Amino acid sequence: MTLPIAIVVAVLALAAGVLATLHTWRRTTFDNPLFYAVAVVELALLAVLVGGSVALARTDRDVDGVLFVSYLVTVVVIPPAAVVWGIAEKSRWGTGVVAVAMVTVAALVFRIHGIWEGTVV
Repeated sequence: MTLPIAIVVAVLALAAGVLATLHTWRRTTFDNPLFYAVAVVELALLAVLVGGSVALARTDRDVDGVLFVSYLVTVVVIPPAAVVWGIAEKSRWGTGVVAVAMVTVAALVFRIHGIWEGTVV
């Protein structure tokens, strides 16, 4: 994963996290705009999963494939889980879970980039 892709995906995740934080602060429940924001992040993560898997198959770098793919799969699972939890939890903390999940996604994207570059083991 290249640094520009990691930055774009992290910015998308943080933007969705800011929207979720605003929902939490206003004490509003999960709604369509927040769902769409998380859906955009999920689409970007699916593209990263496919692109990362293809890049791993084609590279001759010394990348720990199991670790790399496990991070790719994990980061794709987080947004849907947060959405389900956010919709199920009718208090303000349903959207708080989504905010925390989006910050986690942003951090994991940079971790994935570090694994790809070989700077994080």
